[in-house]
Order: sequence, then structure tokens, then C-alpha cells
Amino acid sequence: MGRDIQAIKISGEDRRAYREKLARSLDVFARMLREHLFEADPCLVGQEIELNLVDEQGAPSMRNADVLAAIADPAWATEVGQFNLEINVPPRQLTGDAVVGLEQEIRDSLNHGDARARSVGSRLVMVGILPTLRKSDVDAAAMSANERFRVLNEQIFAARGEDMRIEIDGAEQLLTHSDSITPEAACTSVQLHVQVSPDAFAGYWNAAQAIAGVQVAVAANSPFLFGRQLWHETRITLFEQATDTRPDELKRQGVRPRVWFGERWVTSVFDLFEENIQFFPALLPICEDEDPQATLDSGDCPQLAEMSLHNGTVYRWNRPVYAVVDGRPHLRVENRVLPGGPSVADVMANAAFFYGLVRVLAESERPVWTQMSFATAAENLHSAARDGLAAHLYWPGLGEAPAPELVLRRLLPMARDGLHRWGVASEHADRLLGIIEQRCLTGRNGASWQIATVAALAERGAGRDEALRAMTDRYIEHMHTNEPVHTWPV
Repeated sequence: MGRDIQAIKISGEDRRAYREKLARSLDVFARMLREHLFEADPCLVGQEIELNLVDEQGAPSMRNADVLAAIADPAWATEVGQFNLEINVPPRQLTGDAVVGLEQEIRDSLNHGDARARSVGSRLVMVGILPTLRKSDVDAAAMSANERFRVLNEQIFAARGEDMRIEIDGAEQLLTHSDSITPEAACTSVQLHVQVSPDAFAGYWNAAQAIAGVQVAVAANSPFLFGRQLWHETRITLFEQATDTRPDELKRQGVRPRVWFGERWVTSVFDLFEENIQFFPALLPICEDEDPQATLDSGDCPQLAEMSLHNGTVYRWNRPVYAVVDGRPHLRVENRVLPGGPSVADVMANAAFFYGLVRVLAESERPVWTQMSFATAAENLHSAARDGLAAHLYWPGLGEAPAPELVLRRLLPMARDGLHRWGVASEHADRLLGIIEQRCLTGRNGASWQIATVAALAERGAGRDEALRAMTDRYIEHMHTNEPVHTWPV
């Protein structure tokens, strides 16, 4: 989905050919589902972690190319902004002590990456939005030197026809405009992958949608943007606005946004790929040479490159993924709602909460999505993004309740059961879910720690810019201890 592309000039003929290729690819995908060609009982999970680069003063460091060269590891890649990097964590099973090895592997990789970054005058930070980011840091000149991002930028603004308007009403207000998609680079996330069979896919995707709000409430870590205190997870609304291809007229007509929660529960993975092709014009209409029908007829597995590339330009908060590994096709749910950080321990706790909860809900005899409207799940996501742990969320059988009460009374026991089903050793499940429990009991997640720390610095006379810089320095120090954020002093 995020593959590099060559410099291109897109014509009307390119778009017509691409639309036809997408339709053929969807037909082949449907045939593969009918003929049961996918891995039947997968049980792998994976992660992608997006990061920020800062200099010695805590300001954005526009040196991702230099840092990437210094790291020299194919698991690392650039992202939209020159102050971004991403690391891909290899997939694995969760059984036994696997979460301990996964946590250590992530820590080792990030420590190595940070050491290499420091050799070229930068440091790594895991956070949803870098608190010291300024509007001037996300202009077109800050975009990474990657042809894919340049073409995406051109196509989004060609479709939109005007500058991007970003308006956020939170604790404070922000109204600004941008002539590039680079504000998207402010949004750095942890993406969790679950490989599932086609028969199980709809249940896992629906379950992931149902819990998106509560995930964001307990993990919020993006309260500041361009010097303003906005939502607890400002990243959600910023990402929705920063890649919007619709001018106001199309919004009023009900045209769907590219960053999309969706509009209904699904019965098959096919529903999602079909919606992508039906509802969204291509942003990167690039055709490969493969004939997917001929490839399948020959007994080989088609890459479906066009369908996958198009899928990567529809930014669902829970995205379907088709991939081919070692000649075998598989499907994944990619969960995209979580911010980066604060510590690796926090990231692992967020992941454990998701993996456990989504499994129990997906396998439930009475699914939660039969008891809750899809619109309510979407409302939960935005309420949680605005208010974090102070949000009130709806859950069947409980009604509207404070997020901590929902987690403590209903969802933590489910998550613990789910981790048991994955085969996670009980002591590791208890340690990671205990972090989620303590966030709920203390009211302290990444967002509330940032807000409280900036307020404490302001009381001591620091201006907003200085308070954000000092808070970011403290954040980085605590991040490296790998202590969970609910234990960090203010």
C-alpha cells in the first residue's frame, strides 16, 4: 500500500484503464474468496510505528533522509514529512512469552534508531502529534523527497481545487489553511495488524470499529497542535481534514471523505474493497503489467496491485489489507486509530487491549454490532478524541458511561479473556492490561499528562512555547525509561 512509485504524468486514458483494471481485480478477488484460496487459520499480529524527529531543542528535525541512511535497515522507511520515520515490526504469534520478546525487540530497534539519529543531530519521539510543531514546519517544503507523496499531494489538490481548511474547536480554537497535504505529517500513529481468515474477517473488522472510541479514550496522546490545546486526540480530526479531497460543495452533497470511519457494519471483506472502488476516484491510477485473471488461471496467486494501491489511498480507521507472502494470499485488519507513544510499555498495553478485546468480540455468540448502531460507534470515536478519559461512551447493556467505568467494569475482563485465547501467558496479560487499568483509575494517559505538565510549567511563569518545549524534553526523558505514562510525575 505504501510502495514507492516512479515520477508519472496522469492522463484521462490512465484513469480509464485503471478503473477497468480495478473492476477486473475485484472480480478476481471475489473468485478467490469463493474458491477458498486464502490461508484458513492464520493467527499472526504485527505493528507499524510512526515516529517524529526532533533536534536538541525539541523542535522538528527535517533530516529523515539522513537518519534513514544512518540506520540503514530496510524495516525503517520515510513518511510524509521530513521529520517523520516509520518502523515495521515483523509479524508473529502471540502465544506464551511472545509479547515480552516483541516489547524487547521494539525497544532495541528504537534505541538503535535513536542512537543513529543522534549521530546526525536528531532524536526519536513516539507521540501522536509533536507538541513543538509549528504551522511553518508543515509547508510543502517539509514534504519527504518521495515521488509517491508528491503525486498524492498533486492529485488531492487537483480534486479539491482549493487550499485545505483546518478548523478545530477544542479547549482552544484553531483555524488555518494549507496548500499541501504536509499537515498530515503531524499525525503519527501505531498501526496494529491482525491476520484473519476470510470467514472471520467481517467479525474482526466490525469488532474493531465498535471499540475504536474506547481505544482512543484510554490511549489519547495528541492534545497540542501549532501551540494550541485542542482535542485530547487532535490527530483524529486533523487527519480527517488534512487529506480531504472535497470542497465544501461536495461535502454538502454527502460525498464521502477519504479519511473514513465507514457507514455500516459489513458481512464480508468484499464489502469494503467494493465500497472503495465504487465510492472513491483513484488518486494514483498506476497500472501494472499483471493480468490477474490469467495469473489465477495459471495456478499462481495474483498481486492485485491496483486494488491494493487504491485501498492504500482510502484512509479507513480500520482498513482491510490484501497481501501475498511466499505465494500465499492473506487478509488483515489494520487498526489505525492509536497515536504513537508515550512509552513502548504503553504501546504494548494498547496493543494487548486491542488484540484481546477484538478477539472476544469477534467470536461472541451475540455480537456487539447487533446491539449498537454504526452511527453510535462513530460518535464514540469522536467523543473519545475530543475528551479522552473524560469522554462518555455508549455500550450495550451499560448505556452512556464514563470511559474509565466502561473499561473497568466491562472491557478489561473481556480483553483478558481474549489474550488467554491468543495463548498469552497470564502474567504478561495481567502486566499489560494493568497499565490500562491504572490509566483509568488515575485518569492519566499521554494527553492528560501533557496538558497537566504544560499547565504546571505555565503556573511557574513559562510562556506557551517554552512550556511545550520543556514538556517535550521531559516527555523524551520519561519515554526512554519505558515506565508507563500513568507513573510519570508532573
